[in-house]
Amino acid sequence: MNQVLAGKVAVVTGAGSGIGLAIARRFAAEGARVFLAGRRQEPLDAAVAEIGSAATGVRTDVSVQTDLDDLYSVVREEAGRIDVLVANAGGGVPQRLGEITEEAIDATFGTNVKGTIFTVQKALPLLSDGASIVVTGSTNALRTTPGLEIYGASKAAVRNLVRSWALSAQERNFRVNVLSPGPTETPGLIGAVGPDHQLASQVPLGRIGRSDEIAAVATFLASDASSYVNGADWFVDGGSAQV
Repeated sequence: MNQVLAGKVAVVTGAGSGIGLAIARRFAAEGARVFLAGRRQEPLDAAVAEIGSAATGVRTDVSVQTDLDDLYSVVREEAGRIDVLVANAGGGVPQRLGEITEEAIDATFGTNVKGTIFTVQKALPLLSDGASIVVTGSTNALRTTPGLEIYGASKAAVRNLVRSWALSAQERNFRVNVLSPGPTETPGLIGAVGPDHQLASQVPLGRIGRSDEIAAVATFLASDASSYVNGADWFVDGGSAQV
């Protein structure tokens, strides 16, 4: 069976669980050497143990620049380059207008916006020619869920960043795209909206997504099959942002 990422070196942030773990798992199955970055050591260790010898875990909080320096130092020493970078780490604290705190804004934008900026910027010296950068966005950038307006605003900022970075594709010889999941069955979603959420009713397909469905599209964007795709926003949302 042909492995579409054979021989590639990939870095995936937010890879300890949920969508990030699903992407790292799929990348390894497709032949990539994968560096998993995550804030919590225990789930990160479990993810590496599950994936096996193709995986290396590095505890990383993307909002902390020294953590990113340590991550890329490991990648440099062990692989020497990055062919695929997935800036996936993100999160949000559910708060409605009138309840929003400064701490929630700082935490959300610190991870989702500042963390994404420096995840990409600090990787630049390691990017191989033609590298693929995938930044995780969200349908909340277009259609926010009540209580997740700060999260949605941060993801809208991410989308705008990628539009700008796509203009550097020729100069720096990379391509960059946004992967925007809709509601997806992950620990992060359940933590944000609760186990009794009714999000499936808002999706034209009538269900929320699976992490492996998001990972399948991430794999396409990482592969040479998407070599002429740049600056695009790929919605994997069952149609919820389209109608």
